[in-house]
Amino acid sequence: MNAFHHIKFRRILVLTLIALLGLLTEAESASTIAVQDSLGNRIELTHPPQRIVCLVPSASEILTAIGAEDQLAGATYHDLTLKGADNRGLIGGFFNPSLPHIKRLDPDLIIASPLHQKRLQEAALDEIPVFFYETGRLDDAWTLMTAMGKISGHQDEAAALVKKNKDELAHIRAKLAKAGVTPKRAIRLMGRDSIMTPGNDSFQNDMIRAAGGIAPNFVAPGKIVTVTQAQWMAFDPELIYGCGPDKAAAEQFFSRPGWKDVSAIKTHQIYYLPCELTCRASARVSGVVAYLSSMMYPNEFGDEKNFVHPVSQISQRPLDLATLKGESKAPVVLPDYVKSATMVHSHIFDFQNKTLVIDLKPPMTVVSTLEGQRDNITTVGNHYSPPPTWLPGHSRGIEDIRRAVLRAIGREKDHTAFLMTGADMDDLCVNTFSFKEMQVTALVTAGVVSNAMRMGEDTGLWYEPGTINILILTNMKLSARAMTRAIITATEAKSAALQDLDIRSAYTGKTNLATGTGTDNILVVQGTGPPIDNTGGHSKMGELIAKAVNAGVRSAIKRQNGLVSRRHVFQRLEDRNISVYQLVSGAQCDCQGANNAMSAMVEQLLLSSEYSGFLQAALSLSDAWERGQISDLTSFDLWCGQVAAKIAGQDCVRVKALITDDTVPLVIRKALDAIMTGARIRMGDTIDEYSEKK
Repeated sequence: MNAFHHIKFRRILVLTLIALLGLLTEAESASTIAVQDSLGNRIELTHPPQRIVCLVPSASEILTAIGAEDQLAGATYHDLTLKGADNRGLIGGFFNPSLPHIKRLDPDLIIASPLHQKRLQEAALDEIPVFFYETGRLDDAWTLMTAMGKISGHQDEAAALVKKNKDELAHIRAKLAKAGVTPKRAIRLMGRDSIMTPGNDSFQNDMIRAAGGIAPNFVAPGKIVTVTQAQWMAFDPELIYGCGPDKAAAEQFFSRPGWKDVSAIKTHQIYYLPCELTCRASARVSGVVAYLSSMMYPNEFGDEKNFVHPVSQISQRPLDLATLKGESKAPVVLPDYVKSATMVHSHIFDFQNKTLVIDLKPPMTVVSTLEGQRDNITTVGNHYSPPPTWLPGHSRGIEDIRRAVLRAIGREKDHTAFLMTGADMDDLCVNTFSFKEMQVTALVTAGVVSNAMRMGEDTGLWYEPGTINILILTNMKLSARAMTRAIITATEAKSAALQDLDIRSAYTGKTNLATGTGTDNILVVQGTGPPIDNTGGHSKMGELIAKAVNAGVRSAIKRQNGLVSRRHVFQRLEDRNISVYQLVSGAQCDCQGANNAMSAMVEQLLLSSEYSGFLQAALSLSDAWERGQISDLTSFDLWCGQVAAKIAGQDCVRVKALITDDTVPLVIRKALDAIMTGARIRMGDTIDEYSEKK
């Protein structure tokens, strides 16, 4: 090779290498994940993180909704009912996340609120990327959903979630326009010792506007502002809504002159929703807006001339029994007399309803706690109505609802027996239990968060669709006696499942377990095959019914509400309407930040298995004490003293009564007093006032 060709070859080689390097750089750039957080920071990641620790419940909910739950390594105790929570690290509460627990989870991304910025900087977590997440306005939710999808590698799922929410909001706008509603004044109630509400530029007020309401325009910008009596009366709200803790403000102010003299109080238009719905603009925000709109305009929503979608079937598909299987080890089997089992989606009252439809080959008798005995039935099932249809449905009556369901699924009233529920049919659970040739299948939906009751203790106030619904199918022919006795067996099994899960009454949960919800129903199909006359507890058929129902209720509650028997003490306290954060910090609700070192210390202690176990034992002891099964707490008082002393690092400590809320049961109060006493001494309180008297 001569010199000229050698130089030419080298030049080509160099140019080729440069081109390759450029392509590599371009490919690397294309694979980089770049997003902007709520503070305007640019976050760059080389790959989707696999160990996300999320301090913001809204973001955790979105990650779970788009299928990224396995990438969520740690979350707050506000997220204990999300899918996968039982295998996820716990890092404390939103206002007091534990930095040691965060570090222990070895995160490759932290999602935090701007409220956490200073604390994270002080913790020297510079090597871990942080995405600061804040929903100021409703439109921010779409940006943040998109960002969560891009970060986690679930862009398509995030885009679908955004579309679903925007489509539902567009549907609400169309529905309101067709009805020609006169906008109503609505306010989000907050506070305890004063009446408060979100600021004018908040996503909560955006939600009121999206629901077709008039939000307060007198309030200043900000997350939470105080409302004066003059402002309250001038605005004259026609609808008031809040979450559970906000009832304290209502109880204190709504009987006072001036405060009580507004339209919403006069017409009893006051509603309380779960805090995770009222305090977040997250994955379900459009559903909350739709529900809020239906509360404002129930008559307009229930009037068929205002329907955007006529009553009609959208789709139907065969039941996928494998995905619906619950706790039973055996495969799910439907009896031979079942012709088909499908899930039907339909438009009823202008929203998507879901109906489990089971067609039977021969007509047969059924016994239903909703309708009594029905003969010549060829179709049984369970119908789910979504929240925006509840109040409109009430205004029209159950017979009108039943007619709409039959019309949508194309069945005849005389040959169809259905149950009705507010528990989502997507969370249906099916179990089969067998013994020799005998077989029982139970199809169960269950929701227990807002309607669980203890019969004999709680007051019945109103009717709404059933919350635990059970369909029982056997491969035997049950006599009339056997069908009615099966209802008792199934009810006992249901109540046992609720006790095993420590499901609390929604009304008196501090002291009472739930035995069911206020609107449970059971439907037993007669069946075909060898005759059976006994389904009681001593019979094999009764045993199989009980096992199938018990397993179904447990699994359905886990799917619908995320509650399991071994849930963390933070969740078990919340089930009792007890907030450690509020008790210790003095905050008026869990959405209101209160910078309180004591609450941070107590929450940190309860992340320890030793002290959470102590408090869990106290919860069980409390139930026994309240039932009168225990008459002496001397040994427990000694244990409380030992716990307080160990936390304080002292030999002997006298537990001081620090919890002043008398609604907290005595035993639980003693346990929390012990933990708080030890924490206060550890934080520097003088030991003298806590010294054990000799």
